[in-house]
Amino acid sequence: MENTVNHTSLSSLSGRTAVVTGAASGMGAATARLLAAHGARVALLARREDRLKELAAEIERDGGRAIAVAVDVTDQASVDAGAARVHAELGAADLVVNAAGVMLPNPIDDGRADEWTRMIDTNVTGALRIIRAFTADLVAAAARGDAADLVNISSIGAHALFPGYAVYAATKAALTHLSASLRTEFGPRDVRVTNIEPGLTDTELASHVDNPALGEEGQLGEMFDALGSLSADEIADLVAYVTSRPRHVNLRQIVVLPTRQA
Repeated sequence: MENTVNHTSLSSLSGRTAVVTGAASGMGAATARLLAAHGARVALLARREDRLKELAAEIERDGGRAIAVAVDVTDQASVDAGAARVHAELGAADLVVNAAGVMLPNPIDDGRADEWTRMIDTNVTGALRIIRAFTADLVAAAARGDAADLVNISSIGAHALFPGYAVYAATKAALTHLSASLRTEFGPRDVRVTNIEPGLTDTELASHVDNPALGEEGQLGEMFDALGSLSADEIADLVAYVTSRPRHVNLRQIVVLPTRQA
């Protein structure tokens, strides 16, 4: 039988318009850099405008196209203004990556409502705000016969249980379930939804932990030492791979872990 599999390369990313949140560092920055290297126009969204401008300049120096758009995903007005700028400067998006996220572990007994609110607003509601802002773009792209992708960066924390991580894990479980549910709405309209759940990954998240017993000098650091970690570039490689497949192929759920954590 003749092999009819289309071995699509990353070259199919050329000409696409991508929106990447959390683009100031970590997985978001690595993803934006890689998509741009393969010809996508990339809108860099995050709060830290200085870092976004540095990354945009780097991408432009390397021959790519990127714009720095300062956006706080926890603020609806900020998201609306950012989306308007993306549309004005790059046009409609056909690839959206929700990589913005925050991880603030602490025992539930500590009652850190400030951290709970920040994680829920960023990891869940923030992702929803971005989805809302670009859903019409994705649906229109798919209707034209083009590839259209929504990629949500969740976490193995959606399934794996660790003391002190109850609220963080709950937000990531919500994002994973949101991704699954959205396929029932987007799939029939040819918009792909991919949920990626990384395990231990070398990003800034660990540095935000304010509990020494749980942070880089405690539990989390011990896990990195014992199990190793993935790099942000390795997660970016997965995003580029899944979004460059033929448009009828949806790699819907990817769990990626360091081998020793698996």
